[in-house]
Amino acid sequence: MKLLLDLGNTRLKWAFCAAGEFGHAGALAWDTPGFDSALAAAWRDRPAIESAWAATVTGAARRAAVTAAIAARWSRTPRWAVAGTTACGVRNAYDDPAQLGVDRWLGLIAARAQSEAPCVIAGCGTALTLDALAGDGRHLGGLIAPGPALMRSALDTLAAPLREAGAGCVVDAATRTADALAGGTWQAAAALIERFSARMAPRLGGTPRLLLAGGDAARLAMLLDTPSRVVADLVLRGLATYADAAPGVSAHG
Repeated sequence: MKLLLDLGNTRLKWAFCAAGEFGHAGALAWDTPGFDSALAAAWRDRPAIESAWAATVTGAARRAAVTAAIAARWSRTPRWAVAGTTACGVRNAYDDPAQLGVDRWLGLIAARAQSEAPCVIAGCGTALTLDALAGDGRHLGGLIAPGPALMRSALDTLAAPLREAGAGCVVDAATRTADALAGGTWQAAAALIERFSARMAPRLGGTPRLLLAGGDAARLAMLLDTPSRVVADLVLRGLATYADAAPGVSAHG
């Protein structure tokens, strides 16, 4: 039994995996009151594990808290995934492979393992990440932009009157400030996804599959004119493939 962990910007997600099958999964927001106690309670009745594998895009304090929780519950130390030049049939396009976010790297690995390539992967969370993956496993590069919530937060910070506008609804042409903010931020994200997918299509040999992952994936999928599919736990599934390739974690077929 493996414990797989995805330390995102907003929450910690985990799943237990045995013989390639996902079992119990869960998530806990970092701002949960008494986070350490809440995590210990969530894991109290979970089964024994042979190993723990983790990926993080967040800070050292959260990484340390998760490491301590795993040690307290199972007396295990997690192994941390890192982006490399090649792994599991994927070739990193970055000049400095380590600069590619590990969440994006694992998403590419998951898509390759699930025979989704050629595809475009949109990671729809605090940040909106976009990556193109060719059918032969070549990563063609990608983009990073603020996610809708982060765009709204920036506007609220920089333009004080907008803080009072409220949540709003996503519409094509707003007649209220709240709706203008909601429509502008969410539709900006949707438009970037569609533009990137269209621009990558010639390099991917035609219209690629479009995979959406992350907390905002389902809502963004409803705004797209391009056909897309929401994939649950893409980072964790990539981490499972990465862990299965250990200790070498090198390119395969």
